Amino acid sequence: MASQTIEILVEGGKATPGPPLGPAIGPLGINMMQVVEEINKKTADFSGMKVPVKITADMDTKDFEISVGTPPTTALVLEELGIGSGSHEPGTEVAADFTVEQAFKVARMKFDDLLANDYKHATKEVIGTCVSMGINVEGKDGRDTQKDIDNGDYDAVFDNY
Repeated sequence: MASQTIEILVEGGKATPGPPLGPAIGPLGINMMQVVEEINKKTADFSGMKVPVKITADMDTKDFEISVGTPPTTALVLEELGIGSGSHEPGTEVAADFTVEQAFKVARMKFDDLLANDYKHATKEVIGTCVSMGINVEGKDGRDTQKDIDNGDYDAVFDNY
């Protein structure tokens, strides 16, 4: 069984048969509209963001499988805040303020891609990304918020998971 895999970045929920998708999968001989529909269904939650998609096609049967990655943590943080970019001078300039609940939401979306083995540590990982982006968490430097999480100050956020 010969299969071919193509990895491509598409805008969530907005894949079309045109470039970059069409030229990439056209030579595989698989049903273009089925591929586009499945990608759009699987990426609908990431509207407005670039999402990594992997298309694996069986060259003999023309069957295909689509797996969707998640956008980078920075893109999810910016989307959650509704801003275009982080601080141009992290450490001196604050771009926005994030809540632990928002960091937890991003951690749940990214959980399979993170190194953490529980949501508390995954949330701390997301907060670490906020620090490097110049985004405060709960009105203060994210490193302080991470210490608060270690001290149990936000256990209520994680109790249901």
